[in-house]
Amino acid sequence: MTAMVVLDSKPDMSAPITIAASDVDTLRNSRSRLPVGTVLTREHAMLLALMSSENRAAHALARSYPGGLRAFVDAMNRKARSLGMNETHFEDPTGLTSNNVSTAADLAKMVAAAHNYSQIRDFTTTSGATVEIHGRVEEFHNTNALIRNHNSAWDIGLSKTGYIQEAGKCLVMQARVAEKPVVIVLLDSAGAMTRIGDAQRIKHWMESASLGRRSSPV
Repeated sequence: MTAMVVLDSKPDMSAPITIAASDVDTLRNSRSRLPVGTVLTREHAMLLALMSSENRAAHALARSYPGGLRAFVDAMNRKARSLGMNETHFEDPTGLTSNNVSTAADLAKMVAAAHNYSQIRDFTTTSGATVEIHGRVEEFHNTNALIRNHNSAWDIGLSKTGYIQEAGKCLVMQARVAEKPVVIVLLDSAGAMTRIGDAQRIKHWMESASLGRRSSPV
């Protein structure tokens, strides 16, 4: 949602934004590889937010929105309503607060809408990238192991992981499975790899069901 609202404002993606002290997560004290003072293009900030779940980059994108952070969150909620996400409410752009709430059905609507944005498709399915930070080249990787695994049999069009303690390990994807486009929403997985295993099981079940239908006598 953060990425859609940023792109809807049609900003200059090559313009620089600076990681500020206000972008530091003081709620969860989550780690970041972007020190205060880091200067990124808006495009690189979005890449790191989507690919590597860099919360400081996501917060900086929202903070630099016309009207500031409050206007950005208001725009997130307007966008949610426009997509029919009636059980969804946002209070911050990073997903770190448990006051952000939604349902699997609403998230499926969001994923379907986000898939219409080429930059979101490209950035969420990038396995890794290098970004210069304070004169040093740093490597960042996708938080979804299915994207990082180049031998994966998946055809993924969009992907995003998420985690806070209250929500558990989460994963949303748009993918092509059994020759059909599908949206997969996995919430509250217990273990680090459970969401990946569940996605694999869904894929296997769909492919097996499809093969069974093709093999049935008529």
